[in-house]
Amino acid sequence: MAVVGCGVAGMAAARALARKGHAVVLLEAFQQPRPLGSGLLLQPSGLAALRQLGLAEQVIARGARVERLDGRDLRGRLIMDMRYADWRPGAFGVGVHRATLFDILHDGLDAGGVELRTGVDVASIEHHSPAVLIDTAGQSHGPFDLVVVADGSASRLRGQLRPHAKAPLYPWGAVWANARDETGAFAGSLSQRYDRASTMMGVLPIGPGPDGGDAQLVSFFWSMPVTAMDRFLSGDLGDWRKRAKAMWPQAAPIIEQFQTPEQFTRASYRDVQVGRWSDGPFVLIGDAAHGTSPQLGQGANMGLIDAVELAERLDDDVPRSVRGFQASRRRHAGLYQFMSRWLTPMFQSGGWLGPFVRDAFFTPMSKAPGGRQIAARVLTGTLRLGRTPKALRP
Repeated sequence: MAVVGCGVAGMAAARALARKGHAVVLLEAFQQPRPLGSGLLLQPSGLAALRQLGLAEQVIARGARVERLDGRDLRGRLIMDMRYADWRPGAFGVGVHRATLFDILHDGLDAGGVELRTGVDVASIEHHSPAVLIDTAGQSHGPFDLVVVADGSASRLRGQLRPHAKAPLYPWGAVWANARDETGAFAGSLSQRYDRASTMMGVLPIGPGPDGGDAQLVSFFWSMPVTAMDRFLSGDLGDWRKRAKAMWPQAAPIIEQFQTPEQFTRASYRDVQVGRWSDGPFVLIGDAAHGTSPQLGQGANMGLIDAVELAERLDDDVPRSVRGFQASRRRHAGLYQFMSRWLTPMFQSGGWLGPFVRDAFFTPMSKAPGGRQIAARVLTGTLRLGRTPKALRP
C-alpha cells in the first residue's frame, strides 16, 4: 500500500495501516520532510485518533492544555464563550506546535514498519488495479493494492481522480507567528479579538515547542485578505504593531516580539468539494478530500480521524471497504465542512452583515437551554450525523 504526502493525515494513515499489519510505502516530494505552519489545536476527537496510534500522551505532554475559546470584540464584549467542560467534565483540547506534532508522527515510522521514500514528487497515476504512481522524474512506483492520497488541500492528484472536483481559494487567509508567553497570560485558552469581521487575531498556547526548554510558546495569528499578504510580508511592521496593540492592549507583550515580516508564515485555505473520495484502489483523505476554512479548527483532527478510520475498516475487498470508509466519514466531515463554509463570512469578510449575524446569534445561543452543550460538541469535533466513527469510540 502507498500513502502520498508526509503531512499529519499522511503520516497518521501510514502508521495506522502499518499497525494493522499492512506493508506501507510513504511517498514525500521533499528530500527532507518538514512541517508547514505555526500551531494548531487538537480537539478531543483528534486526541482520540492519536490515542488509537499510541501517541496521545506524547502530544499532551509536549503541548498545552486548552480549556476554552474566548472571543471578544474591541469593546471587550464576549462573543464566543465555548468550554470543553460543557461537553464532558475534565475535557480539554491541546495546542501544539506543528513541528512538535510532525516530530511525534515522523519519529518511529521505520520502526513501525513504514518505508519512507523522500524526493518522490508524484505527478500522475495509472488508474488500473493494482495502482501505479509516476513521479516527475518519470519513475514508476508500485503496483499497490491501495493508494491513500493525502497531499493536502492543493492536491495535484485530486483532479486526476475526480476531474469535476472544486477547490477554490477562500479570499481570506491569515499570517501566523510564534512568540513567548513569559507570564502565562494566555494559558488555558484560545483567545481571539474581532474588529467586525475585517480583522480577527488570536493567541493559542502551544507548549514549549519542538526544541523543548522552559519557555512556553503561543501561536499568534492575524487574518487578512489573501491579496494583502504580499504587502504585509514585504513591508515594515511598525504601523501594524501600533494598530494591533491598540486593538488588543493585553496582547502587547506578544505583539512586540514581532519585529520583521520574516517571523510570519502565510496560510491560505481552500473550500474542497470532491463528491466521491475514492476511485477503485485510490482514496483521498484529509484536506485533499474535505479541506475547508479554519473557523472550527478541525482540519488536522479530521485528517487524523480519516487515517485511523480507514485502517479500521480496510479488509481484503479494498474497493468495498474504502467505500464503507467514505460513507462513514462523509457524515462527520461533511457536517463540519458545511458549518465552516457558512461561518466563514461571520469571521473573515468585509462589510457589516456577517459580524452582525455573528454577534446577534452566538452570544444569545450560549445562554439558551442546551446552547452551551451544542456549542461544546461543535468545538470538540464530536458533533455528527449517524453512527460514531470507529476511531472515536472508547
